[in-house]
Amino acid sequence: MDEQQTKVGLSDDELATHPTVYAADTLKDQVAIVSGGAGGIGRAIALLFARLGAHVVLVGRDQAKLDALAARLGDKASAHVADIRDPDAVKALFAAVWGEHGRVDCLVNSAGGQFPQAAIDFSVKGWNAVIDTNLNGTWYMMQAAAQRWRDAKHPGAIVNIVVVTTHGLYGIAHSIAARSGVIGLSRAVAVEWAPLDIRVNCVAPGAIETEGWNVYTSEARAAYPRSNPMMRAGSAFDIAEACVYLAAPSGKFITGETLTVDGGGQLWGETWTTGKPDYFRGG
Repeated sequence: MDEQQTKVGLSDDELATHPTVYAADTLKDQVAIVSGGAGGIGRAIALLFARLGAHVVLVGRDQAKLDALAARLGDKASAHVADIRDPDAVKALFAAVWGEHGRVDCLVNSAGGQFPQAAIDFSVKGWNAVIDTNLNGTWYMMQAAAQRWRDAKHPGAIVNIVVVTTHGLYGIAHSIAARSGVIGLSRAVAVEWAPLDIRVNCVAPGAIETEGWNVYTSEARAAYPRSNPMMRAGSAFDIAEACVYLAAPSGKFITGETLTVDGGGQLWGETWTTGKPDYFRGG
């Protein structure tokens, strides 16, 4: 990317003090695993869950970033390095967390990513990288959590961060494919796992201002706030509060759903992550 990167989104201090509708003990004594917990949306989720009383297990591949956030949260967090694309590493992660805490109550799958590119030009390596992280990695985490909950006869809640797949989101077809798979998986296992008292839901962010915006061109970033009828971008905190709603007792009768947090963007039109082609700009 040749455009200069800029700082976007809320700072940690802003996230830590941002007003919330939830009571301070909403997640008291809960243990929540947050994959991708050191960056962007995952970081906001971790900060809010900790504020609301949960112990947050931060999972990612960058030890330094995980440790820095864990240090900020003190005894409200712990850091675990794991590659969610490796099923053995995922199993080892859950064994370690369960051994340390004796329980897990919630899993938020926020790890993932993509790069903007015309689908016709995807390489096999690029396609597989996105599918392996966003779909396979999410599934390994979901299955490992569910097996632990089944064996311990412990209830659980899973929240998967996806993308809006119901309208035009162009330039990240590999992510659309992967996240659509996660949504389908979530709907299927929400039924299969209901007898185990395991709820599974998704949150689909729209134009959310995070540091991840820096992978897109300045033209694409400028268009995002106008990609919904509210004519503004959301923040990672909006996604964090949606995750709390689904993970906490407030969501106790909700499973198999996708909560779209996009300012009405899925009703509005189209989003081009690679810039809108002249063909579609009109005569």
